[in-house]
Amino acid sequence: MSEEILINVTPRETRVALVENGMLQEVHVERASRRGYVGNIYKGKVSRVMPGMQAAFVEIGLDRAAFLHASDIVRPNAPLPDDGGEALPAVPLPTPPINELVRDGQEIIVQVVKDPIGTKGARLTTHLSIPSRYLVLLPYSRVLGVSVRIEDEDERQRLKDILAGLVAPALPRAAPAVAGDAGDEAEEDTDAAARAAGGPPRYGYIVRTNAEGQARDALAEDVAYLGRLWSAVCENIGRGRVGERIYEDLSLPLRALRDLMRPSVETVRIDSRETLERALAFVQRFMPELANRVEHYSGERPIFDLYGVEDEIQKALRKEVPLKSGGHLVIDQTEAMTTIDVNTGAFLGSRNLEETVFRTNLEAAQAAARQLRLRNLGGIVIVDFIDMADEEHRRQVLRQLNKSMARDHAKATVYDMSPLGLVEMTRKRTTESLARQLCEPCPTCSGRGIMKTAETVTYEIFREITRAVRQFEAKQLLVLAAPKVVNRILEEDSAAVAELEEFIGKTIRFQPEEHYSQEQYDVVLL
Repeated sequence: MSEEILINVTPRETRVALVENGMLQEVHVERASRRGYVGNIYKGKVSRVMPGMQAAFVEIGLDRAAFLHASDIVRPNAPLPDDGGEALPAVPLPTPPINELVRDGQEIIVQVVKDPIGTKGARLTTHLSIPSRYLVLLPYSRVLGVSVRIEDEDERQRLKDILAGLVAPALPRAAPAVAGDAGDEAEEDTDAAARAAGGPPRYGYIVRTNAEGQARDALAEDVAYLGRLWSAVCENIGRGRVGERIYEDLSLPLRALRDLMRPSVETVRIDSRETLERALAFVQRFMPELANRVEHYSGERPIFDLYGVEDEIQKALRKEVPLKSGGHLVIDQTEAMTTIDVNTGAFLGSRNLEETVFRTNLEAAQAAARQLRLRNLGGIVIVDFIDMADEEHRRQVLRQLNKSMARDHAKATVYDMSPLGLVEMTRKRTTESLARQLCEPCPTCSGRGIMKTAETVTYEIFREITRAVRQFEAKQLLVLAAPKVVNRILEEDSAAVAELEEFIGKTIRFQPEEHYSQEQYDVVLL
């Protein structure tokens, strides 16, 4: 599989595109006026504890207070998992009441795990994690784990053995997740005793997918880098004030190199020399073997135009997705979930109805997985495949969907197909979807996607006239409305207007206003 990463940089916006085999798969957007917060660590202050929700609101310096659930709070006295990352206890410990974990006005160190989305504030955790190229540091855990995407058991064990040997020396002690926690000295004594006895390390790590096949030296460099970084974070925690950002994740171009750069990526093309220099310095430090794949794009034509990315982004903002067979998908994103409806459209097939439906569903499974990545859709997703009578066909379509979703970097869970042909799935969502980053609700329909007809608005105007003359004195009335509505009233409802004038005993004039939307009108008493 051939992959390319394209990075387009302008003064106020940076965009990254991942292209696989000539087809756009992912788009990431970061704007100077609205950078994401995921991964950032803040010194916050609990503004309100809500026992009924087992949660608290925390002020971290953003426009809205952020949300912290009790299950996302590190418990100082809870035993840390030290099983090597294979499994946690079969029965998880019950979560204590939120008011036993935090209190109003308490200072607390938190990390953003989900950006503010819609009207919801950011989602927080005190289980801090800091990623590098090959590892993720877990300061409040003893787990040594390996990404589930590395499936080879021998490779998993090799990486775990390497990591266990590397992290035996202790890093600087973690600052408490909850400022002012009691028992810190006791924890220090416990950790010191564990290290002296050759016990498990105080800090946990997760080996990332990118580490597959890497040598010991590569992981050792990451361990050293994370150690220096965590020391700096601890210093910032000590001197930081409430509402201050303690740690900020990398900018989008460097995050893309860290998370998307792998041996299958043939080229990284960047159209900004300044960003290129920073990217080269980053790559030469953390992945020198891939440095020769990063290059400057100096063509006159915009880089996204050259690769057709701009056209694909525009298509990703539409509801309907055409399939090569002639069928199509209809994608609807709502507050509760995203639905994907599969239709045969113009595809008639060449054999019989069942074969036509099967082929359409197979193609739709691939297209749906791609659209979820491209549009960055998350949460609950329902795919409504066309009904299939053949049980083997149903299994193959579900298998194709799972296979296509396996290339997605976001965690996704696909459930079995229901008797109605529905497939329920979840996809982890940490940022707004592409459409919600680039678009806003239509001011005409307020995001409903539908408008009242001119006929409906006409009858609303008639009712408003009747209501107004009963409340206020007036010699005549003037109605301001959209041209389409006024034309309909004067052409199709002129008789109704005459009857209404006779009923209220007043003259009614109608005036078209070009800037009025179809649902907008005003009744003026003269």
